[in-house]
Amino acid sequence: MLFNFAYGFPARKLKVIGVTGTNGKTTTSFLIHRLLLNSGYKVGLMTTVAYGVGEEIRPQIQHMTNVPVPEMMKRLKELEAEGMEWLVLETTSQALAQNRVWGIPYSLVVMTNVTHEHLDYHKTFERYRAAKVKMFQICNRNRRGLRTGIINADDPSAKYFAEAIDNSVSYGIKQGSLKATEVKLRPDGVSYQTKIDTASYAIKCHIPGSFNVYNSLAAVAVGHKLGLSKEQIEKGIAALDGVEGRMTKIDEGQDFTVVVDFAHTPDSFEKLFKDLRPVVKGKLIAVFGSAGRRDESKRAIQGELAGKFVDEVVLTEEDDRDVDGQSILDEIAKGATAAGKKQDVDLFLVHNRTKAIEFALNRAKNKEDMVLLLGKGHEKTIERADGEHPWDEIGTTHTALKKIIRGPTRS
Repeated sequence: MLFNFAYGFPARKLKVIGVTGTNGKTTTSFLIHRLLLNSGYKVGLMTTVAYGVGEEIRPQIQHMTNVPVPEMMKRLKELEAEGMEWLVLETTSQALAQNRVWGIPYSLVVMTNVTHEHLDYHKTFERYRAAKVKMFQICNRNRRGLRTGIINADDPSAKYFAEAIDNSVSYGIKQGSLKATEVKLRPDGVSYQTKIDTASYAIKCHIPGSFNVYNSLAAVAVGHKLGLSKEQIEKGIAALDGVEGRMTKIDEGQDFTVVVDFAHTPDSFEKLFKDLRPVVKGKLIAVFGSAGRRDESKRAIQGELAGKFVDEVVLTEEDDRDVDGQSILDEIAKGATAAGKKQDVDLFLVHNRTKAIEFALNRAKNKEDMVLLLGKGHEKTIERADGEHPWDEIGTTHTALKKIIRGPTRS
């Protein structure tokens, strides 16, 4: 509250679109931002990956989506001075539970999904969900806003969000007032038909994965609620080429496919593996870990999912913090072993992440193989016992691929 006063309540004049959920928040936020920007809105963005106004987007360095209140108020004040009238704000359960978004008047709110995550903080799934529902309750009290919730009708928690707000639009593949039909999944994106009321849309999204049908549907729902035209919505969704660290392909001319993605929850693993398994004809190799001082209960689940869907599993560090990294890998390995993987045959523990990436890339042999690098995505640091170290998953992968293509050097 103090910092809102200090910065003159910088969000008061803004129209804020909040996006919350376990997975898909960042991509959905980017899709909404691009949709509004292409439609002529003076729109800003605050996400896990980046923040800014219009095309002037800066990288988000901190390992958190919603920065502490003093920094958030400062950024809002700066972005408002740059002409921002609308803001797409990715919002986490912790920020809501800790009142870090106090004083922000949500006009329109979006729920992507609610699955297994952050139980280290919330302790129970019910408390985790309640924290996210709070954003819908805040929006419902905003008498100057649109007071509308955009809700994933296919998610089991949909009813809790619908009960928290007077007006809502539901979307989904199985059900919802905005329903995707004729869905086509391609290596370079997704396409589908959808309609609501008297409006119909032919949507093409250039980010692959069935989960991006949901993410783009949420953006379509926002555009429809704001009264954008068919052309504005279709062109706006198609205008986003990608989001850093979200299904990002890395190409150095190698014979196989390499993808970097931020997936780090059981739900995101299952959806990603189920999408890729039918289309990857060669070996599917996954590299991932699990963060220290975070939800421990998901580790074996992640391992089991990878063991079930992936041909080779390479376990490595992912922000160990002050937790013994080898013990984390052992916990994940239990799940992979339960799914039938055997250590040093199709399950490998390589704690150093750079070495793990190099190891996995060397396991791929032909054009039908795919290497998935999961869990770090866009992040620019990796946290170890002695603090944060610079990290660039995409850059590290480019370097490793160049080394492989160049071959062993001769002295």
